[in-house]
Amino acid sequence: MPLRRRASLAALACALGALAPAPAALSAADPAAKAALAFRRDDGTEVVLDKDRLAAQCGLREVEVVDPYYGTPRRFLACPLERVFELGFGAPPAAFEDRDFLLEALDGYTRTAPGSQLASGGAWLAFADAARAARGEAGFDPIDRRQVDPGPFYLVWTGPGRNDAHRWPWPYQLARIAVARFEERFPHTVPVGAADGSPAHRGFELFRRECAMCHAINGEGGTVGPELNVPRSIVEYRPADQIKAYVRDPQSFRYTSMPSHRHLTDADLDALVAYFTHMSAHKRDPGPRPAAPETE
Repeated sequence: MPLRRRASLAALACALGALAPAPAALSAADPAAKAALAFRRDDGTEVVLDKDRLAAQCGLREVEVVDPYYGTPRRFLACPLERVFELGFGAPPAAFEDRDFLLEALDGYTRTAPGSQLASGGAWLAFADAARAARGEAGFDPIDRRQVDPGPFYLVWTGPGRNDAHRWPWPYQLARIAVARFEERFPHTVPVGAADGSPAHRGFELFRRECAMCHAINGEGGTVGPELNVPRSIVEYRPADQIKAYVRDPQSFRYTSMPSHRHLTDADLDALVAYFTHMSAHKRDPGPRPAAPETE
């Protein structure tokens, strides 16, 4: 092993050795939670592994990725996701190819990912920035427009085309991996009464893939961005053309952390508006949620 890499791993090991085990319940308000990863099985049971234990057992190594958020190649100290799954779930991702997963972050971001995608190879759980570790510093450089700490964990990918964060999950501040079908975890986002293949149903599939990690419908989904259906649906106070233009290129409206969606076609955007319109007639208001970092 090269001397620089040994030094990086040793520096991270020293930093992790000072961390205390985290409790079973994770929340952004609990500092100890930032040093642990939870694994929730489909029966509701949960295993929580603290960061130093994961680092000691998962085969930490240095990997280079083309990072979509930093916008440059980055080197991380990371473990193969296959080994992380073995430690947390007792089996590699290949054992869950027919299941769905929710990747939950401390800031409320919740990304859905099929087990087949997580089992396809090239996924890594990053513990720290390799350059920082080489300098004896723990953690990561600030990330994204908000310049937040991406710890405790950052899911990254190697391989051609896998730096597309629209199609491949790159959640940072990762705190929990849960086995759960999206429709079961967020049943009130489902467009009841919309036929398979209808614009509203196709819009739901787009919402689930592109929007639900940050936004909620009927109080279910991500909490990074605003709720889109209650108490008033977005289609009740914004024109359809404006909604579509904003989704495609939010930066043309204002400076925001919401990413652009230029890969969506006109038909995709029409379907998304059809979904919002359908859901505006199927409201379930659970009451106010915690305030989002920004409104859109």
